[in-house]
Amino acid sequence: MDGYAGLDKALAASFGRPVALMSGLAPPGVAEQVLASGAAGYLPKTLPARSLINAIRFMAAGETYMPLDLHRPSQAPQAETGGLSPRERQVRSGLCAGQANKEIARDLDLREPTIKLHVKLICRKLGARNRTHAAMIARERSLC
Repeated sequence: MDGYAGLDKALAASFGRPVALMSGLAPPGVAEQVLASGAAGYLPKTLPARSLINAIRFMAAGETYMPLDLHRPSQAPQAETGGLSPRERQVRSGLCAGQANKEIARDLDLREPTIKLHVKLICRKLGARNRTHAAMIARERSLC
């Protein structure tokens, strides 16, 4: 397709369904520009198959996807956020409160598979083995 013009055409023809851009190149700022155009995500061609499937499920659930290594650091201090996105911090609060994925999903008006993906990302970012360990780490770091 023809870069951003192609993306605009795909978005116009999508009838409101999520559209993502897949590219082999990832110059600085491209992913942000793609998301600002209204795309549901930016997928590099180097993404492993399992991650690609999870990203597609994530976007189909109404969320926005961009690989962490393309994400620019937020303005908030790392210690204050634990490196988590605003949505991940909401899910982390549910974990700290001992809520099940289904309860967190209901509270945030999201689907349970979306919460599972957030929990997986939270565990990865905090270096936790599982959701309970993630909650313990968050409490130790005064993130809860």
